Amino acid sequence: MEESKVIITTARRKMARAKCYLYQGKGRVMINDIPVEVIPVEVMRLKIMEPLLLAGESILSQIDAKVYTSGGGIMGQADAARMALARALVSFSGSQELKDMYKQYDRTMLAGDPRQTESEKWMRYSARRWRQKSYR
Repeated sequence: MEESKVIITTARRKMARAKCYLYQGKGRVMINDIPVEVIPVEVMRLKIMEPLLLAGESILSQIDAKVYTSGGGIMGQADAARMALARALVSFSGSQELKDMYKQYDRTMLAGDPRQTESEKWMRYSARRWRQKSYR
């Protein structure tokens, strides 16, 4: 039996985390064990499918991918899944051309966005909001 290579990539967006397992197959992509084509939220589905559509049918027909997401909201998870998938496809193909295409289309597909929520401070309602002060 031939040994198939598995590519594991991770990505983060806000509080969401995604891990992608990519291996040779027939073009099936699963997000949390649900096929990407049947995800109910259309905006989320289109966002996750962007790297697949840009890569083209030639690469897509050779791979199977399983992406697991956790934390954050649905759009944060979609962004994290999209980034993990794009990184895995670049690693699988080894193509500088694909990497440049992703960077030109949207840099956050590979680079990510480092912004995180600021933590809440002591004796405050939120990160920066103080209690109201009454003068009368």
